[in-house]
Amino acid sequence: MASTSIAGVDDKELTIHIPDLVKVFKDGSIERLQNSPLVPPSTLGSVSSKDVVISNNPSIFARLYLPTKFIHHHDAHKVPILVYFHGGGFFFESAFNERHHNYFNLFLSKAEADILVVSVEYRLAPEIPLPAAYHDCWQALKWVASNDSDPWILNHGDFQRVFLGGDSAGANLVHNVALRAGAEALPNAVKVLGAFLSQPYFLSTKPIGSEAVEGHEESPPYLVWGLVYPNAPGGVDNPLINPLAPEAPSLATLGCSKIIVCVAEKDSIRDRGVWYYQAVKNSGWHGHVELYEAEHEDHAFNIHTPESENALKLMKRLAHFILH
Repeated sequence: MASTSIAGVDDKELTIHIPDLVKVFKDGSIERLQNSPLVPPSTLGSVSSKDVVISNNPSIFARLYLPTKFIHHHDAHKVPILVYFHGGGFFFESAFNERHHNYFNLFLSKAEADILVVSVEYRLAPEIPLPAAYHDCWQALKWVASNDSDPWILNHGDFQRVFLGGDSAGANLVHNVALRAGAEALPNAVKVLGAFLSQPYFLSTKPIGSEAVEGHEESPPYLVWGLVYPNAPGGVDNPLINPLAPEAPSLATLGCSKIIVCVAEKDSIRDRGVWYYQAVKNSGWHGHVELYEAEHEDHAFNIHTPESENALKLMKRLAHFILH
């Protein structure tokens, strides 16, 4: 699979094509090939959601999810806060799309998870190239920890139990935000308790595990990084995408107490998740890290088929990780 550069005068000619993912045209327009439709927040059965503004400059938003039973009760019962970063290669998907909206309604209801979810809408590449998304997600976490966030968070959130979570590129964001939380103080001395990284998107110039040596530079993960961060210092050995790069911060500085790395057996980037898990385990980090593998599943199966047996099993495992 390779990017395609086509010289010509027609503004609708392709300049970048990553099959099944994205087309970028000479006039600057972009066709994202896997987006699901945007949907409004809702109250569906036991789960309510609403949209909030985190920042107008830059534009950062979020969709909050909370079990409906808490909406009108301002009692002392507080629930863990999950700050979630969606996947989509840094260039597609949304906190407001049907896929993620359905996922969190199912997650809170099917896993019986009394959790407040803050699903972050960060700015997407290539219109706003990386590293913007990393800064947006850090700002979102700071907003959650501040006294200026939403009443749902202030009234119902347990600031002793703040978690980060994400899938694919979102899991990459989790790693980098957790590193920053280990180096910089959050408002009100809030700490991140734990983090889950589901099928994380990492990369390096050197193939690992089952990754093909020949054609590595033409693989979709490699091409995507070139699209979303074309001027990345070090390319795919930039510490943002390669957590074991020579200039990367020590994994021992991750700013949380427990981590679960989730991989899928048939995922082409499965070995990167195992690689990351082993690196954290051997880093001298003082937290607890574990690996969870879903058998017979492919990349982002839990988001694409959230009602499948393995997706529900993973939801329950993540809920247990957050609640216990």
